[in-house]
Amino acid sequence: MVGRTSNGTHDYAGASGAPCAPGRRRGAGTVLTEPAIFAKDTSCECRAPHEKLSIAQARRGTPMDRPVRVYADGIFDLFHSGHARALMQAKNLFPNAYLIVGVCSDELTHKYKGFTVMTEDERYEALRHCRYVDEVVRDAPWTLTQDFLEKHQIDFVAHDDIPYSSAGTEDVYKHIKEAGMFVPTQRTEGISTSDLITRIVRDYDLYARRNLQRGYTAKELNVSFINEKKYRLQNQVDRMKEKVKTVEEKSKHFVYRVEEKSHDLIQKWEEKSREFIGNFLELFGPDGTWKQVFSERSGRMISYAMSPRGSPSNSPPRQLSPSRSLSPPSRWSQPRPASPSSPKEASASFSSMSEEDENEK
Repeated sequence: MVGRTSNGTHDYAGASGAPCAPGRRRGAGTVLTEPAIFAKDTSCECRAPHEKLSIAQARRGTPMDRPVRVYADGIFDLFHSGHARALMQAKNLFPNAYLIVGVCSDELTHKYKGFTVMTEDERYEALRHCRYVDEVVRDAPWTLTQDFLEKHQIDFVAHDDIPYSSAGTEDVYKHIKEAGMFVPTQRTEGISTSDLITRIVRDYDLYARRNLQRGYTAKELNVSFINEKKYRLQNQVDRMKEKVKTVEEKSKHFVYRVEEKSHDLIQKWEEKSREFIGNFLELFGPDGTWKQVFSERSGRMISYAMSPRGSPSNSPPRQLSPSRSLSPPSRWSQPRPASPSSPKEASASFSSMSEEDENEK
């Protein structure tokens, strides 16, 4: 297992289980609490003897005190997942691999490839904090020389297999491939530094407005006075649109709640209406309670009207005067018959009176 000493040199733990440098261990119990080290300007200070390995030997596995030293180089501008995946592949090419990553300086990059977004120090630090990297070589050469390979005791070079034409050559890795030291990795489609820069350039106005809104000045963004005013106006318009959108969403939510409550109210009203109609029919319907009560009271009233109460028994008897007693009797002075006590008696009395009137005529 590979470790690092306090002074930055490599310490390879052998079969005896000598501990690695604290804070950065690799294996089953991986602990990474420190960034990768920078390579020294002098030659590699490995404690184990370095012998040339073939790819077959490296793939079979090497002793713990003799890791396979794999080198991968690049610009690594705007460090992204495509870079990390390439380094992951390089780290896992062999069972016991030690990954060295070379990062080219700004001077070389601007000369052979173009301007970078990140400075060389920023790119160095980005590589140091990648979990697959064991060591970072600053100001790496554009073309690998034999002296550089021997200085860092590099066994194999990892890169994608596409010919990399630069610095007046068709493929800067051609001599590495001919020497049998090249091990290919696969590129990650859909992500690259050029793609990221293309996105920024394509949506330049959007990002300029974004940074103006976050407090950057027009001078810092290299934006003209007219464009600054245009961007700020567009930001205000966007804020107004966002407010209108928020109000619309709240209005929709309010309308939905009103509709829901209206539905509940209508449902309750229908239930109460059914209950009221049922109670009304039960009370005033053809066979309702009110009809029965009315019928009973009507019968009582008719009975009371057809059979009134008699005169009081303690009333004094009426006496006729002498003058009136001497008058001839007539049919009108005859005593009244008793009041009929029932409708049948009243009908019979009425019939007898009619017969008397007819006889007198």
